[in-house]
Amino acid sequence: MTESLNDNYARGGFHARLEPGVRPAVLSIDMARAYFEPSSPLYAGVEATRVAAITLLGAARRAGIPVFHTSVRYQPGGADGGVFYRKLPALSVFDAGSPLGEFAEGVEPEPDEMVFVKQYASAFHGTALAETLTAREIDTLLICGLTTSGCVRASVVDAVSHGFIPLVVREAVGDRAAEPHEANLFDMSAKYAEVIGLAEALLYAASAPT
Repeated sequence: MTESLNDNYARGGFHARLEPGVRPAVLSIDMARAYFEPSSPLYAGVEATRVAAITLLGAARRAGIPVFHTSVRYQPGGADGGVFYRKLPALSVFDAGSPLGEFAEGVEPEPDEMVFVKQYASAFHGTALAETLTAREIDTLLICGLTTSGCVRASVVDAVSHGFIPLVVREAVGDRAAEPHEANLFDMSAKYAEVIGLAEALLYAASAPT
């Protein structure tokens, strides 16, 4: 009899439970117009993700939970984008001055919320995010944004590597196709993060001390 995928991973000890901490923040990753504009090469058709992220951000703000954002921006021509920019030429939509690099409607940062500008996939690479979270004694990240298989995954791996508990909010992350989205949610749950539903995230945000 062929072993099922779930049985295989259970036998290996994957999907152990990470308990959420007591000092959460929301990390909203790259919620740019580039993923929502049909004319964009990065258009992903993830409107439901944006709606869920709006709900999560609103709940965090009402609860007094810190919210952090990332955006991508390059020098025109991508001189600061290195091999990543060469590998994915569509990243040119994030060249400085491009309207596609602006935040999508409804997920814009509030005036008092920090935005970390990055050139690579992880929210931690080349930014002061880890130091900022540590200074504010954050132990848990509620993660929303785009894309599941790209910048979300890279940020989750770095989050756990820095000692933060990543909680990926299933409905509030998205990708341009279902297959990489689901595969990466499964793998993050197996190795690096808790993948939770929006309802669970909202309950946690409402009950977390501030």
